[in-house]
Amino acid sequence: MSIKSFRIENSRRIILFFFDLLCFAIVDAFYLWTTVFVDHHQTYRVDDFFINSLILLFFVMVARLIFGVYVNLWRYTNTSIYLKLIIADGVGCIAALICARFVGRYTGVWHFTVVAALMALLTLTSRFSYRLIYKYLNRKTEAEDHHKIPVCIVGAGQVGALLAEELLCNKHSNYKPVFFIDRNPTKVGSRVVGLKVYPEGEKTIEFIKSQSVSEIFIALTGLDSDEISELFHFYSQTSCKVKLYDSPVRDVEDEAAVTGRRGKIREFQIEDLLFRKSLTINDKKALSFYEGKRVLITGGGGSIGSELCRQIAKCKPKQLIILDIYENNAYDIQQELIRTYGDKLNLAVEIASVRDVVRLDSIFNAYRPEIVFHAAAHKHVPLMEHSGCEAIKNNVVGTYNTANMAEKYGAEKFILISTDKAVNPTNIMGASKRMCEMIIQCRGDSKTCFAAVRFGNVLGSNGSVIPLFKRQIENGGPVTITDKRIIRYFMTIPEASQLVIRAGAMAERGELFVLDMGKPVRIYDLAVNMIQLSGLEPEVDIKIEEIGLRPGEKLYEELLMKTETLTKTDNDLIFVEKDAPLTRAEVDRRLEILRKAVAESQNEISSAKVKAALHQVVPTFRNPEKVNQKAENADEMKEVKAAEEAAATT
Repeated sequence: MSIKSFRIENSRRIILFFFDLLCFAIVDAFYLWTTVFVDHHQTYRVDDFFINSLILLFFVMVARLIFGVYVNLWRYTNTSIYLKLIIADGVGCIAALICARFVGRYTGVWHFTVVAALMALLTLTSRFSYRLIYKYLNRKTEAEDHHKIPVCIVGAGQVGALLAEELLCNKHSNYKPVFFIDRNPTKVGSRVVGLKVYPEGEKTIEFIKSQSVSEIFIALTGLDSDEISELFHFYSQTSCKVKLYDSPVRDVEDEAAVTGRRGKIREFQIEDLLFRKSLTINDKKALSFYEGKRVLITGGGGSIGSELCRQIAKCKPKQLIILDIYENNAYDIQQELIRTYGDKLNLAVEIASVRDVVRLDSIFNAYRPEIVFHAAAHKHVPLMEHSGCEAIKNNVVGTYNTANMAEKYGAEKFILISTDKAVNPTNIMGASKRMCEMIIQCRGDSKTCFAAVRFGNVLGSNGSVIPLFKRQIENGGPVTITDKRIIRYFMTIPEASQLVIRAGAMAERGELFVLDMGKPVRIYDLAVNMIQLSGLEPEVDIKIEEIGLRPGEKLYEELLMKTETLTKTDNDLIFVEKDAPLTRAEVDRRLEILRKAVAESQNEISSAKVKAALHQVVPTFRNPEKVNQKAENADEMKEVKAAEEAAATT
């Protein structure tokens, strides 16, 4: 909320509060006049009357504040909010009666109950009047309605009704709701805010096509990603633009809980259609771990690194140090953090390569970081397949250098960012990251706590499939995929960064953390969804073409959540991989093999010697062709196929 909006909202609440004080004064004065000056059989001491009035006023207003009566925007209220006001006044009245008894200036129960009841009645009347006046002042003429975009609202519950009412009453709105669609038979045929409710069923698509509707708003709460995806694909058949109404409180059973706060209409995002609910790791204890500490993030300008910077900045660190070789990315996140926090964040940015031991030593010596997140790495599979020496120098040697500096300068914790491609790797990039994990795991004897975090593909990260598909769709296609059968596990950038931060707080010694990433996603389905999200029809408006698997690419990534090799943590989403670490001596021996291969390849472009060396030092490094030949029998591929068959049956 902006400062201006905050001030306006507080001004409304203050005005409403003082208006209610005026209502009380009017009611109390009326009661005094009728009982003392009109009813001559009733006599009061005026000073006792005013003391009791002040007691009643105090307790009623306090009760209203406690019950949140002034938090709500009254033009978006429902019966539950009116009931809350009545209950608050009742509680305040009872508390006032008890207090007056103890004070000893008690003037009788009628004074309290009648005044409290009349005040509640006057307050409710004023709220009803306000809503009627608001609707009248914001009414739309037929001429204005003519230029509105006609829309259908899916969901005739409280959320849908609030949305419809706002669109109908707001003369600045660009939309005109025409009717509701709802699957609840008790609502079908009735009218909600004057709009008829039609059933959701087999004839819904044809019915909507026959109406003058341009857009469809999904206004339902408590939906998981499967249900959201199902609704999107169902209503996309109408050729209307389908949008999602984000109610103020998503995923709540009690729709009344959203009352008093406004939601927003937005386009569907690919995250909404990923077949699982987006994970949120909200652990205040974990976040407090970083407060007051010096935190260094290598690769801090990258997709994951920059999000780590944002999350750590919220934790109030003593100092945040961003290290990156690419100055443009480092500059972007630096300026963003300066705009957000100004002088409140002690921020330092260093341009450096993790390959450069001397430069790393000077940086660690100057800043003495207590926590190190190592996100600097080459990650593109095809490029690293061609330039294998660079993968070894940057990923493996860079990790080794940074880990040594963390130990030398007494860092408390060192967290490596790894990947699911390190699980039984079939390419140089994945094998290099597996070697990085070995470097971390062998340091169980160190005073520095080393750990690694392993997760899958990150939506929207630099070089990922999402930005590529977006560019291809914008250019009119075709959208290119390597193979229609290929599947991957996905997570969002915030999910990835939260996992890393949580794992960093809980790490104790040499753990390899993995995240429950849910169901795998077929890349072909991802392409279809993105084309539909653009309002186009796959294979008609935009073609999808197979271009063949790239070097080192396999049809599926290994499932991270194989329970027989995992140990649970206190977080239901994070597990620890059981993996026996190598000794430092053995890791050093394997590093020497890789260094020798790099040295022997320095005058060559080919990665053959590096790949052979990786096969030697990473026993799980496998041939992608052999893996892909048996892909149809893999558990991961069977899971996707079973899900598709179940969806087709449904």
